[in-house]
This record gives sequence, structure tokens and C-alpha cells, in this order.
Amino acid sequence: MQILVVGAGVVGLGIARAAALAGHEVIIAEAADAIGTGTSSRNSEVIHAGLYYPTGSIRADICPRGRRALYAYCETHGINHRKTGKFVVATRDAEIPKVEAILAQAIANGVEGVAMMTRAEATAIEPALVCVAAMNSPETGIIDSHGLMLALQGEVEDHGGAIAFNTPVERLVPSAKGWEVHYGGAEPGTLTVDAVVNSAGHGAQRLARATEGYPAARVPRLVLCKGNYFGYPGRPAFSRLIYPAPPADGGLGVHVTLDLAGRMRFGPDVEWLEGEACTDFSVDPRRADQFYAAIRTYWPDLPDASLVPDYCGIRPKLTGPGEPHADFRIDRPADHGLPGLVNLFGIESPGLTACLVLGEHVLASLEA
Repeated sequence: MQILVVGAGVVGLGIARAAALAGHEVIIAEAADAIGTGTSSRNSEVIHAGLYYPTGSIRADICPRGRRALYAYCETHGINHRKTGKFVVATRDAEIPKVEAILAQAIANGVEGVAMMTRAEATAIEPALVCVAAMNSPETGIIDSHGLMLALQGEVEDHGGAIAFNTPVERLVPSAKGWEVHYGGAEPGTLTVDAVVNSAGHGAQRLARATEGYPAARVPRLVLCKGNYFGYPGRPAFSRLIYPAPPADGGLGVHVTLDLAGRMRFGPDVEWLEGEACTDFSVDPRRADQFYAAIRTYWPDLPDASLVPDYCGIRPKLTGPGEPHADFRIDRPADHGLPGLVNLFGIESPGLTACLVLGEHVLASLEA
């Protein structure tokens, strides 16, 4: 089967890898001039354990399995990573039930090693931390996401696959031979393939609407959420990731992230955007005031004037402010009735963690 994957982010590359390893002929169409230029290159590079996701959701299923597969893949492919561990902290007594509920969900999701900790136990490990209780997640880690994407690209190409850069897919038309793909760029044209996987990230809804025969009612709305990060130029105060109890704004709170170079950053916050397009990746320095207030709930010793704007990411969500978190939407031929087409909508966190398992999941729906 000849499969076209639209989008060379980490999920698109994971799908293409699974298809190439299974012996299919694979082409990736990427609108940009390099792999992973969108959401995949603008995140906290965390390997998530699978703590938060509701029972029965796609994310609850694929995150723990994806995390185990990803750690193994990193070991066998020489990808830089570190199992740092993570604390989810309650900074006041009223937040303890929130953290205990996360623990119960993590256990239901099959996450290994999670446990509640007293203030004394947590601060013995992280002396700079101020909390009343914490949950330990020893399986959480960090990864070189670019190294991961390069490894996935290498496997695709080693198994006969190819990436067409600067090739935006503009329209899909079903035909007797499969799918007629209309693409733009410097040398626009058409290509006929047996199957198409729409893993276009922010552009997934636009491509779905440009797919002949695909029901318009099945295209979910796209809600963009900008997450800003601030860097801390001093020596890291923590040895693991620190997450507060989740606030009610649609995110996981301003948390401590560490990178493999040893730097400490804080973020992301939640900044809801209007419309379906955004090219502003600047971080407003004025947002630092909100960061200081949030961070000092668990690290009161954060020095004044120490945060510097770092970077931001824009997440392609399916729900907006005040609405329950939506699950991943993977629309398969069995769902919409068009053979050889899979649309992926709202693939944000933990897409990176689950990219290998997502690839197998999508391929199985095409081969069914």
C-alpha cells in the first residue's frame, strides 16, 4: 500500500515509521522546509507518565504504553533523555484532594510507582520546595525531541520512505485508485496514493474541509492555546519536574521544566487565541508578573527580576476556556466511511510521548 502522511511533526513521523517498517511505500508531505517546525519543536520535551487522562480515553490508553515504548526506543537508538521524575504538589490543604484524585487516576491508568508524599518526604528530596503534600511520579522524564524526530526520519528513509518538503497539500479527492492528492509549492501537481493520513497539526481541520466527500459536520472546531515559557538563568533549584495542582484555566499550571543542558524553565501558562491562525511566537515580558505569583506558591525564594522570556508553543485544542478537556480525535475509515483516510484532530500533549504507539494505532486502522 502506498501511504501519504501529511505533516512531518513527531506524530506524522511516528505514523510514517510504523507504515515503512510494515513494508508499505511511504511519502510524507510537509509544508515547511524541515521536520518538526510546529508544535513538535515548541513544547516542554517532557516524557509524560500518563497521570491525568480519564479512564477510557485514547490518551489514557496510549500515554503509558507510549512512554514505555519511547524509553526503550531512546535506549536502542541513542536518543538523549533522562528519567527525571516529577512531583505534583499541593501548596495548601485545599489542593490535597486534587492531587489525590490525580494519584487515583494514575493508578487506574496503570502508571508505575506513583505515591503520595508528606511535606517532609518531598522537601527532603527537593529542599527548595514549599508544599503541604506531593505526589511522586518517578516515570516522568525529558527527551531531546529533535533527536527523536531525526531518528524517526532516518528509519522512514532507511525503509524506502521519503519526505517532500515545501509541499503543502491543498485538496484530497477520492478516486477509483485511492486518493488524488493536490499539492502546491514551487512545483504544484497531483499524486495518486492508496491511503492518506492527515497529521497536519494546526492545518488538520483545513485539510479535512478540503477533502471531497468528507462530512463537514465531522470537522471539529480548532481552538488555539498559546503557552508561554520563561527561562531562569541561575542554577536550577530543583532536580526533577515540579507541577502544581492543576488550575481551572485549561492547563496544568506553571510548572518547572528542565532541559538536558541543565537549564530550568517555567511554563507554560494559558493564553487563549482568536481564530485558526497565529504566527506570533513572541513572549510578552509583561506576563512575567503572573509567573512570579504562580511560581512563588511552591518556590517562594524565586529572586525578583530573574525570569527572562524564553519561547512559546501554540497547541491545537478542540475545546476552549471553561470546557472539559477533549480527547484526541482519530477519525478512521470505520468512522466516516471513506476507505484509506485517517484524520487526526487535536493532537497535543501527550502526542510526543505516544508517537510510536500512535503510529501503530493509526496504521492498524488503515490495514483493518
